[in-house]
Amino acid sequence: MDLIDCRMDGDIAVLTVNNPPVNAISAQMRRELWQSAEDLDADPDVRAVVLTCAGRTFIAGADVREFGQPPVEPHLPDLVDRIEQAGKPWIAAIHGTALGGGLEIAMGCRFRVAVPDARMGLPEVNLGIIPGASGTVRTPRLVGVPAAVDLVTSGKPWKAPQALKAGLIDEIVEGDLTEGALRFARAALSRDLPQPVSERPIEPQDDAFWSKAAEKVSKPGMQAQARAVESLRFATENPFPAAMAHEREIFTELRDSDQAAALRHVFFAERAAPRPPELKGIQPRDIGRVGIIGGGTMGAGIAVACRNAGLPVVMIERDQAAVARGLDNIRSILDGSVRRGKLTEAQLDDRMDGVEATQDYAALSDCDLVIEAVFEEIGVKRTVFDQVGRVCRDDAVLATNTSYLDPRRIFEGVAGPERCLGLHFFSPAHIMKLLEIVPTPDTAPEVLATAFSLAAKLGKMPVRAGICEGFIGNRIFKRYRAEAERLLVEGHSVEEVDAAMRDYGFRMGPFEAQDLSGLDIAFLQREGLRAEGQDVPDTLSDRLVRAGRKGQKTGGGWYDYAEGDRKPRPSEETRAVLAPHVGGTGGLSSQQIADRLVAAMADEGQQILSEGIASRASDIDLVEIHGYGFPRWTGGPMFASGVR
Repeated sequence: MDLIDCRMDGDIAVLTVNNPPVNAISAQMRRELWQSAEDLDADPDVRAVVLTCAGRTFIAGADVREFGQPPVEPHLPDLVDRIEQAGKPWIAAIHGTALGGGLEIAMGCRFRVAVPDARMGLPEVNLGIIPGASGTVRTPRLVGVPAAVDLVTSGKPWKAPQALKAGLIDEIVEGDLTEGALRFARAALSRDLPQPVSERPIEPQDDAFWSKAAEKVSKPGMQAQARAVESLRFATENPFPAAMAHEREIFTELRDSDQAAALRHVFFAERAAPRPPELKGIQPRDIGRVGIIGGGTMGAGIAVACRNAGLPVVMIERDQAAVARGLDNIRSILDGSVRRGKLTEAQLDDRMDGVEATQDYAALSDCDLVIEAVFEEIGVKRTVFDQVGRVCRDDAVLATNTSYLDPRRIFEGVAGPERCLGLHFFSPAHIMKLLEIVPTPDTAPEVLATAFSLAAKLGKMPVRAGICEGFIGNRIFKRYRAEAERLLVEGHSVEEVDAAMRDYGFRMGPFEAQDLSGLDIAFLQREGLRAEGQDVPDTLSDRLVRAGRKGQKTGGGWYDYAEGDRKPRPSEETRAVLAPHVGGTGGLSSQQIADRLVAAMADEGQQILSEGIASRASDIDLVEIHGYGFPRWTGGPMFASGVR
């Protein structure tokens, strides 16, 4: 089937790309575009060409099915050159998104027009590479060097008004895009044509500019951004052909790098996670109103996530004082968004207007989904669902936000077990992207599909998890924490272990993270198991908690903290508590410490896979990246350890 349709509108050819769903650049498309350029140049009746796309978007980048395969002629840089050198001027008519190679094709056109809500960008750095078809060479000639550095190294797309202001596009078209592009083309043909982008001059920048640009991207995991700055600078200081050759050299080198392979792995994992194959064809239930039990930190965060997605919320608390605190918690989160410029005051008011807060469970009667977010104690949760079951509709989905407990035990005795499942949000719930979805053996397929549909509405990364203590994320974190404590027993310091993981790419090490969240949370969970008669050995952190050191909240945990200051300071008191349990002299390097901790996480992941708790190794990687700060550019613990 042909991917390019051509029709004439008077003396202007209209080429329409039709390669659904996103008009990705395939080898066939490149061939057909090249042949179209040849044919239209040879047609004396054609004066200009409008390039448009069918469906919901302009060309949105490369065809991901060709990732990792040998390149096939015509190569994209050559195609962009061919379009630019056409004897008849091409006008790119952009709607939806023009990303990566799609924008590079548009930059090969003599003109670019777009609808008001179109977006254009070069996201290649997010995959560990740089644009390879003139993205770092034509862009500075079109929008200037500072804007080009921002566009290329951020990987973030520009909206049409910003693109127009910068000179990336020539006009915003209101109304029908093709008709607007045709009007623009006819007007352009009555004037002198501008120079092709490759021939336009570049204003050079001094060494201070480039030093600042390089410093901004001199961070772990930003290998592609650093090389993009290098390519952009070379493009401003050398002729176009040399700059193109240099860009292609860097692109090819990065394409074969470990970091690019890891980022491609994460990209494909993120594409697959929201659409589990076992749910294909299963219709989710509609979610129009959400009930949330609990207005504490987690409940308020879930409420904000729902309101940001436009879902009305009913929040239930135990008494009027708690209701007021819950509303204050929600407003506090939204106030923070206003201060950061993410929301206007009017939007805040709208979010709050969509929250009904009460102590009356009967208010849940018209909710399609009810999420329990109360204290992590099974008796409390069972009491909640006993009341929820009395007032909710029979078809309402019931979810528990437990992070450790067995959902089957929580839902014992609830009518309609097929509508019940776990939804493990991560704190702060309005920010963290991960959502562990934990079905029970009774959960109906359409209820599971509903959970994945909810994740999409909330902008979350959903991962299905089986039932075990801690599910996927907390189970691996428990192993990570235990291995970190084992390193202390062997004689390594708290500071050494944390520094090793920061060097690896984590924002903070395991002990800093525990101090931030509170050592008492896991301690209380272990104490609960002990109270049930389970044999749970004491950990080093248990001993700190018993010594009154619970983390930042008490001014001391693994580290000491000054009042009002979150900076961790080495603690002599902690060393004294740990001293009787240290039996070694350490000696591992920072890399060896990191490798050992990552290996422990991957080993636990292997067990999780073998038990069927996770469906795919890539799901485990997503849990660690989106829930626990594992550095994205390593691909996650399973990928980094060679587990596919």
